[in-house]
Amino acid sequence: MISGTHTGAAIALFIGLVFSALGCDKKEAPPAADSAAAASASAAPAPAAGPITLQGSGASFPAPLYSRWFREFGDKNKDIRVNYQSTGSGAGIKAFTEGQTDFGASDAAMSDDEIKAAKDNVILLPMTAGNIVLAYNLEGVTDLKLSREAYAGIFLGTIKKWNDPKIAASNPGAKLPKLDISVVHRSDGSGTTFVFTQHLAAINEKWKAGPGVGKSVEWPVGVGGAKNDGVAAQIHQTPGAIGYIEFAFAVSTKQPMAQLENKAGKYITPSLKSSATALGAVELPADMRAWVTDPAGDESYPIVTYTWILAHKKYDDKAKAAALKSVLKWSLTDGQKLSESLFYVPLPDTVAANVLKAVDTIE
Repeated sequence: MISGTHTGAAIALFIGLVFSALGCDKKEAPPAADSAAAASASAAPAPAAGPITLQGSGASFPAPLYSRWFREFGDKNKDIRVNYQSTGSGAGIKAFTEGQTDFGASDAAMSDDEIKAAKDNVILLPMTAGNIVLAYNLEGVTDLKLSREAYAGIFLGTIKKWNDPKIAASNPGAKLPKLDISVVHRSDGSGTTFVFTQHLAAINEKWKAGPGVGKSVEWPVGVGGAKNDGVAAQIHQTPGAIGYIEFAFAVSTKQPMAQLENKAGKYITPSLKSSATALGAVELPADMRAWVTDPAGDESYPIVTYTWILAHKKYDDKAKAAALKSVLKWSLTDGQKLSESLFYVPLPDTVAANVLKAVDTIE
């Protein structure tokens, strides 16, 4: 598959007006002034409805960017509010499928079974992209390189010390301590986990046969943290820790990130450029689901993903459908200009154009 915050404000205002008129057999005509006042009141316009509020939840990966998008869109469009909750991809898909939200978000495109559970009333819209990095906490080591064998072995639990020969071989001259490696993984159902485990399965047969691929897996080693920010915090406070998080979270918390060996045997530093290079060779199919588990190319960073918003093809509430389309169109045009400032990869122009066409089909 190809490898984000956040404040959403939601105000819903509902006004009900009930008017009853009682009569009696005999009643004197009201004074002229009262009649005029009554006529004026009946002719007055009804109170204006409040802003349309859209509820969404899901992936923590793009949450910083989504929060910025929805806040800036709301500043420019006072009649629409978006409330986005960063709950993790698995919870986001569940809430969307059960009708608890107007849209969902996931770093793992919905599977055929998940789409079927949503009664096929779903359209997947890639909105941005980013990379998944291995952040670590190792005093005195600022330029760590990890081979494919090394980082797969770390998460399999077969490489247990930071001075293991398989790590040392890629880091000549580095002062690697004889310190236990503390693996940190996600504790919640996560699209980030899906992307990371999918990559591990692509490069390591033992991982493929063992923990395998999923939003949640049975980890051979380590402790869990909730969402990207929870994993980042756990790494930051644990000497010897290493874990997988989205690039923007590592940058914002100033955590060191390992250079990873890619398919071409090159050690690549995580960056927007190396992620864009990996994405550049991929064409999205008609259903907008594409997986690049181990991208080719000398300059390609190895763990990259798109992240999707989940929308209904048809909404019962046409006003909400129109509001969501407005939000999505702004995010795919003006919003893309904000991506790099928050360390996300803007969609290629051709991809953005195709996603905009898909948004137009929402009813």
